[in-house]
Amino acid sequence: MQPDLLARYSAPVPRYTSYPTAPHFHPGVGAETYARWLRAEEGDAPLSLYLHVPFCDRLCWYCGCHTKQVRRYDPVAAYVDALVAEIAVVASHLPKRRQVGTIHFGGGSPTILSPADLTRVRQVLDAHFDVDPAAEVSVEIDPGYVDAVKLAAWRQFGMTRASVGVQDFDPAVQAAINRPQSFQQTQRVVGLLRELGIGGVNLDVVYGLPHQTKESLKETLRLSLSMQPDRFAIFGYAHVPWMKKHQTLIDEAALAGVEERLEMQRLIGQELRAAGYVAVGIDHFARPGDSLAQALERGEVKRNFQGYTTDRAPSLIGLGASSIGRVEGGYVQNIVTTGEYIRTVAQGQLPVAKGFALSPLDKAVGDAIEGLMCSYEFSVDALKACHGAAAESVRADAARIEEEDTDGFIRFDGDRFEVLAPGRLFVRTIAARFDRYFGAGKARHSVAV
Repeated sequence: MQPDLLARYSAPVPRYTSYPTAPHFHPGVGAETYARWLRAEEGDAPLSLYLHVPFCDRLCWYCGCHTKQVRRYDPVAAYVDALVAEIAVVASHLPKRRQVGTIHFGGGSPTILSPADLTRVRQVLDAHFDVDPAAEVSVEIDPGYVDAVKLAAWRQFGMTRASVGVQDFDPAVQAAINRPQSFQQTQRVVGLLRELGIGGVNLDVVYGLPHQTKESLKETLRLSLSMQPDRFAIFGYAHVPWMKKHQTLIDEAALAGVEERLEMQRLIGQELRAAGYVAVGIDHFARPGDSLAQALERGEVKRNFQGYTTDRAPSLIGLGASSIGRVEGGYVQNIVTTGEYIRTVAQGQLPVAKGFALSPLDKAVGDAIEGLMCSYEFSVDALKACHGAAAESVRADAARIEEEDTDGFIRFDGDRFEVLAPGRLFVRTIAARFDRYFGAGKARHSVAV
C-alpha cells in the first residue's frame, strides 16, 4: 500500500461504538434529565441491560477499560450492594414493569463476583423486571481467574454466551502486557463452558501488542481455532497512555507500526476466513450458523459499546460505575469512580455523571455511521423514513464525501452510500467524515488500523 495513502487513512479516529462518541458527553445531562427520559420509556419492546463490574484480579497493562485490581473481596461486596440498589432506583423511574431480552456483564472481570452475590443480582433483577427465559446473557471472562464453581453459578444465573479473553498466547507478549495465561488454562475454561451447555463461546484476540509478530499472531490464531469458538472478536490494541496511566508500563518501542498493524489485520482476516468464519463488520468473525452471521445475512447486525451484536432493543440501560446506556432521549454515563458511585446510589439518586441529548440530525448521522460500521453502506431514503428532513443533511454530506474521494473507495447514487472493498479497511476514517463533532474539543483517539 502506498505510504501516502496509508498515512492519510490511518490517522487516529473513533471506534464508533456510539454517535456522538463518549468524549462529547457533557455534565449538562444529569440525573434529572435521565429520570425524565426514563419516565418517557413507555414502549413495550424488551430492554437490554448492561452491568459493569469495575474490578479485576490482575491489572493487564494493555487494558483500556474502567477497572482496578483488588486483592480483597470487601470492595466488591460493597459495590454489589450499590449495584442492586441502582437497579431498584432505575426501575422506579420507568413508567411500567418492562421485559428484558438481553443482559451483558462487562468489566473488569465480572466473574470476580461470588456465587452468592451473583444470586443477589439475579433476584433483584427478577424483582423489578421480567427477564425473558430465552434472553441472551453474555459474560466477559478472564480464564486465569475462574473455576468450575463460579462458571456453574453463572450458568444458573442464565449465562448463554461467554466472551473469553485470549489476547495472545505468546509468553513474550504476555509478559510485556502483564497477562500470563497458558493455552491449557484457556482450553480448560472453554471445555467447562461447553460441558455446562453454554451455546455461544467467543474468543477475544488483540493485535498490535508489544513484541507481537505476524508469526506469533498466526500461532495464537491456530491455537484459538483448535478450541472451535463460535465467534472471534479481534481488537487492535489502542495505546492511549494519556487516558490509561498503566499503559505507560508498556515499552512503546516494542509496538508495531501502522504498516505492521495493517499486515496483522489482513493476516487475521485471511486465517479466519480460510477456517470458515464470516467477517462481521471491522473486527468480528462468526461461524456461518451463529446468530451474528445470520443477522448479517438479514441486514440486522447492530453495534454498541459491547461491539457487534444481534440485539435490536431500542433502549439499553447501563448499570454500575462508568456504564453507558442509551434511551430514546440520548446517552447517559454513570459516575466512573466507585466510591462516588456508591455514595450517590446510597442517597437514592441516579448516579449519572454526564450524557448527550440526541437531536433528529444526531440520530440520522448515528444510523448512517452504524450502517457503515456494520455493513459498509446505508440508504439515505431509509434514514429519511426514520428521521425525516434531517436525513437530507446526510445526503448532502454523502454527495460531498463521494465527490472528494480520489481513491476509488466510495460509491454514492443519491440514495445508497457504499464503501467499496478497497476502502473497507479504512471505514472508520470514512465514517469520521460524517461526524459533525469529530475534531471538536480535546478528545484523542487510537490509530485507525
